[in-house]
Amino acid sequence: MTSAAPNPSRKKTPWRPPLPTPHYRREPALTKKERDAIIAHLGHRDPRTRRRNRGLFALPDNHPLAPLLRPALDALAMMGTRRHDQNSALDILLRACLDAGATFWAWDREQWLDLLGRNSREFRPRVDAVVSQSVRMDLAAIAYLHGWFRDVRALGRFRRDALARRVFGQDIVHAAAKRVTEPLKQWGYHPGVPHLGCLCEALLQNESPHLEDLTTEGLERFRMQADIGKRSLFYQLSKSLAVIGILDEPLPIAPSTKPLKTYNIAEGVAATWSTWVERWHRTSTLDSRDDIRWHMYKLGRWLAAHYPKVDSPERWTRDTCVDYVAAVSRMRVGDYTVRKVKRARLGQPMSPRAIASELVAARTFFTDFQEWGWMPRRFDPNRSLALPRSLKAKIATKPRVIADSTWARLLAAGLHLEQDDLPRGGRDLVQEFTYPIEYARAAALVWLFAGLRSDEVSRLRVGCVRWQEPTSATSKDRVCLIDIPVNKTKADYTKPVDPQVGKAIEAWETIRPEQPQRIDRKTGESVDFLFMHRARQMRREFINESIIPILCRKAGIALDDVRGPITSHRARATIASQLFNAREPMTLFELQAWLGHGSPASTQHYVAITPTKLAKAYADAGYFERNMRAIEVLVDQDAVKQAAAGEPWRFYDLGHGLCAYEFFDQCAHRMACARCDFYRPGESDLVQLMTAKSNILRLKQELPLTDEEKAVVDGDIVAIEHLTKKLADRPTPSGQTPTELRCCGAGACSRRLTPDST
Repeated sequence: MTSAAPNPSRKKTPWRPPLPTPHYRREPALTKKERDAIIAHLGHRDPRTRRRNRGLFALPDNHPLAPLLRPALDALAMMGTRRHDQNSALDILLRACLDAGATFWAWDREQWLDLLGRNSREFRPRVDAVVSQSVRMDLAAIAYLHGWFRDVRALGRFRRDALARRVFGQDIVHAAAKRVTEPLKQWGYHPGVPHLGCLCEALLQNESPHLEDLTTEGLERFRMQADIGKRSLFYQLSKSLAVIGILDEPLPIAPSTKPLKTYNIAEGVAATWSTWVERWHRTSTLDSRDDIRWHMYKLGRWLAAHYPKVDSPERWTRDTCVDYVAAVSRMRVGDYTVRKVKRARLGQPMSPRAIASELVAARTFFTDFQEWGWMPRRFDPNRSLALPRSLKAKIATKPRVIADSTWARLLAAGLHLEQDDLPRGGRDLVQEFTYPIEYARAAALVWLFAGLRSDEVSRLRVGCVRWQEPTSATSKDRVCLIDIPVNKTKADYTKPVDPQVGKAIEAWETIRPEQPQRIDRKTGESVDFLFMHRARQMRREFINESIIPILCRKAGIALDDVRGPITSHRARATIASQLFNAREPMTLFELQAWLGHGSPASTQHYVAITPTKLAKAYADAGYFERNMRAIEVLVDQDAVKQAAAGEPWRFYDLGHGLCAYEFFDQCAHRMACARCDFYRPGESDLVQLMTAKSNILRLKQELPLTDEEKAVVDGDIVAIEHLTKKLADRPTPSGQTPTELRCCGAGACSRRLTPDST
């Protein structure tokens, strides 16, 4: 439902009850004639006479009590009260007049409260006969209609609609309630007695049955006077009144009932420095300007303690920066701050990250001052206020990943979330689920699978899910894509998510009531937010305060683990780490795009290598086996060499023969043997004897292979020929080149070559 244009403001006219306006008897004192008639009616002398004279609803004009009771009789007739209740109400009024010695025209607020009681329990003991609560409402309506008593809140808890129907009329109250409840029903509320009671209380306190007479100021006053449990009802009422055009805008969310901690942020800071900080705060457009403002006031207290003359940014020098960096590096928790700090942390050294945040704030502050021309450029803030390397080295990435077993139980809880798992809300005997199950399930699965920030989840828009048909024959399922709104580091983008997320979102969109559009605080656009219920956008704290407790309760796990509380942001680190450590992992740059980061350095803060993957990588590296092979080669080499006495002591098996060259791993012809002096043919008796020995190395030693040698190992014939031609004129370990070895056909060479060698 779209908001109607607000009605033009008009001057409120006092409401007058639809009563006849005769000249009532308004004298405060009772006459002797009236007193005697009251005594006679109440039967103080003869109870039997009292029983016979109970009917006063049709008094003749000449009756002694007619002038006194005429206002009450007119009000009861307008309300259509039953005769029995009329008689009871009139008897109670007459007895009160007799006790007070005055007519009800002269009663003050306290006398009416004594009659009506501050609650229903106080009312019953004050009447002789046992009467129903409707009689109390009749008396309150009589007093309200004539303006004798209209403080409805002083009467305690009662049905406000019962009094409003007596005062304003059944049809008027029903019409007003229908106008207000229609938008509430459309947004997902279940209007009932609480909403109707809130509306009637507002009308009664406003002393008018017309909705147009309600104002924002009046509703705010009524809300602050109401009980804490009813304040949200006034907020909901204001949203409905704004939509139908009675109010320009709804009431703001009621402030916390707990006393807010207030700090004198400028305590101990020079006035000039405070002026410059406030000017910067008004000018800056950074989202973090409030935090930087706190840091700058802390810096101002440090200046007042050590550099009282430096009360302005333009007086800062490079020497001041050096001293400040040194001071921040040695600061402790609680130094130069007005915030209350937990006693357990007070006096402890500040963490490296806290020190870095102080220096980042100072760099931003002074950089802006120089860029805006507010101070001369005497130093470079990025260099003079840089974080020392010794502290920077202590800041390491430490993603707070949730354990796989805990995360799996949370996933199972989210996938099997039911209506009974959700909390109930309401008042009195009216209990209802706070949110539809589709709303809660969609929010839970987005948190569990999409890896979004809480701000991004709350700002998702209707229609953010798109489906893409499979692009390959091996993939049969459609790909679910979700559009992510603008965030703090990246413009809007699209990324794939599990199809379960898309199905849950579409299920919520199917039953989502039509909601008013809201302004996106980051883009300024008027949009339809996905997670809107009862005309209210999801709060950023909804995941932490509602979804996570629900899932933990269903999964049977605690809200905290060894790394601290389970929060919405820890899901990003958990999902990113699992994607990075998967069997077919995503690369760092792919994760950067999926998480929506502006830099890979940010992604590294979310990725943690699991011990399982680290163990596999360690095993694949073969550290132990590599060193064992080296031991086989190196141990007792000297003893072997001495025993060999100049003869070859180690042979490498080439498959077609043996090589006796000790530094075989450095031979350029090892993959295309040129049959030099170190070559032993495979058919010789010597080779047959050597194959039985244990010191033959079948290329067990790890050799650094070139790309061409790797191709040879893979059986590339072309590469073999290319390698052979390339090494034709390169000397072998014995001194000859392969060309010379092929050219010689007799002598020593003939002894070295096999009959079929080329």
